[in-house]
Amino acid sequence: MPKLKISATFRLAASHFLPNYHGECENMHGHNYKVIVTIEGDIKKDGMVMDFKDLKKIVKTHAIDKLDHTHLNDILKNPSAENIVVWIWDRLKPELPELKNIKIFETDDYYCSYDGK
Repeated sequence: MPKLKISATFRLAASHFLPNYHGECENMHGHNYKVIVTIEGDIKKDGMVMDFKDLKKIVKTHAIDKLDHTHLNDILKNPSAENIVVWIWDRLKPELPELKNIKIFETDDYYCSYDGK
């Protein structure tokens, strides 16, 4: 049986500043983030790796809803894209053992990807 990857895309809006950075991003500003969560698994008898609705519920409950419309510095000391994606991973991995990768886009052109290593 082949292993397949499925992904779901989420969006959130949040403000932050980068306290250890010198440049425009050291000042408070906001992003409309895009987060792509990918899991990997076998196709089950129902023909799916996982129901997209179940994946959406887990990701929203444990990560997206906690970050959306917040000031990220209240959650993370240094909320860079790199630190945000690790924070999301740490909250999702216990709920999604099949988790393989998370990407977070700050803009259409810039993103960070993490696979737990």
